Amino acid sequence: MANYAENKKAYFNYEILEKFEGGLVLTGNEVKAIRNKQIRLVDSYLVFKDEELFLINAKISAYQKNNKFLNDELRDRKVLLNKKELIYLKNSLKQKGLTLVPLKVYNKNKVIKLEFALAKGKKKFEKRRKILTREINREINRQFKNQFGDDRNRP
Repeated sequence: MANYAENKKAYFNYEILEKFEGGLVLTGNEVKAIRNKQIRLVDSYLVFKDEELFLINAKISAYQKNNKFLNDELRDRKVLLNKKELIYLKNSLKQKGLTLVPLKVYNKNKVIKLEFALAKGKKKFEKRRKILTREINREINRQFKNQFGDDRNRP
């Protein structure tokens, strides 16, 4: 299972409530570009349009070897899901503060899949608290390593 792109910012900006997996409707050049890891999910999101789910603002660069076809890098791409999952997600989005965020694009049995999550946005103070705890843990580990040495190489 090859991982082509990951949205690491989503884990920092959102509290992940539930993860889902769906297929993407792509053209041949987009598939080749994704396999070359020419995809960016950082500012992308998912939205419903007429009972269908679409990935918006995901940038897939043009495939370099076959550049005679014009490729719209930011076009909307349809996400394939079961009808029950679509209904569940549409009803879940009616709650205030919930959104759908893409997490990663990967290969599963020669098919390109999108992992996305039902998420709730974090407040600024929650983000600052996470950064502070990360820095404190890093400093504790640094002090521990300086005081006792690095025991990772010992059996």
